[in-house]
Amino acid sequence: MQLPDFKLERYFARYEFEVPYLLSSSDCESFSVRELLQLHESANKQLQDLWLGYTESNGHPALREAISTLYTNTLPDQILVHAGAEEAIFNFMHIALQPGDHAIVHWPGYQSLHQIAAALGCDLTFWPAQEANGWALNLDFLESAIRKSTRAIIINCPHNPTGYLMSQAEFRHVIALARAHDIYLFSDEVYRFLEYDSSDRLPAACDLYEKAVSLGVMSKAFGLAGLRIGWIATHDTALMDRLRAFKDYTTICNSAPSELLATIALGNKEAILSRNAAIIRQNLSHLTAFFEKYHEQFDWQKPKAGCIAFPTLLPPQDSEKFCHDVVTRSGVLLLPSTMYDCGNRHFRIGFGRKNMPAALRAFEQFLNNKTT
Repeated sequence: MQLPDFKLERYFARYEFEVPYLLSSSDCESFSVRELLQLHESANKQLQDLWLGYTESNGHPALREAISTLYTNTLPDQILVHAGAEEAIFNFMHIALQPGDHAIVHWPGYQSLHQIAAALGCDLTFWPAQEANGWALNLDFLESAIRKSTRAIIINCPHNPTGYLMSQAEFRHVIALARAHDIYLFSDEVYRFLEYDSSDRLPAACDLYEKAVSLGVMSKAFGLAGLRIGWIATHDTALMDRLRAFKDYTTICNSAPSELLATIALGNKEAILSRNAAIIRQNLSHLTAFFEKYHEQFDWQKPKAGCIAFPTLLPPQDSEKFCHDVVTRSGVLLLPSTMYDCGNRHFRIGFGRKNMPAALRAFEQFLNNKTT
């Protein structure tokens, strides 16, 4: 299988650790190890006493138990821990899809959610988000796109990069369509728990449909990307058995310190999520005021959930050139929409980190200097 460069990751590799302001980050504010250990009385001793041998391939039982608390009727044995979300996506695509299969993919989206299937020889239909309708998805389009050869519907809600969140009724309609046609629903839920109103939170797909696969990770809502802990949750026993066997050819097992720290974090999920929600709320208010001030230069559709959004440049202009000018002249990293193969008029902006106001001030200074 030949895979092209991962555009977004190559773009970040070029700038992420070289510039002072990351205004396109897709994760929330992180923690130091010291801060994380302070969340649990015996955590420091647990880390010092930790045995650094091989870990269980499925994930430590305590970790899977902690992950299961994020769901309503999914058990620890229905969870398989991976080295981040990327490995989980890669493994699912290889197990669930074969050359010639058809898949329907929420668009735009994270490149691996469609590129791996394409490289495997699958036929893809992109299910386009509608910018003019708040980046909503057309359910009639989805229903008409399903074929006899359709093996999977791939969605991401809350959505990267637009911040779109479908309604409860829409979500259940998607599940009903998947069930009616007996196809997998791969639900990327890495931004779940970052809804601005908790009543908008969608159920986990794996809790509602036996052939649904829910993707989770410690990187986004929990802000712990450095742990490299992700997981798949599904009630499909046959699929889970095949995923476990396939993982023997990728990472086999996970980092013991990462599993312990993730377990500690999940044991204190309310405190972590509450802190990150407060950062997002404050930063979102700054962004709303900023885009109101510069409404002649940007079209701002306020996201419904998550810590990223997808503004449009006004009048239509070259997003890639614009983002290049911003980062080289002001040290502020934005992500052009070309990294999603989604035209050249938008850019991703991130607001889950504490230093976002400083990054926004530097961005504003660039705009003011640009117009003088």
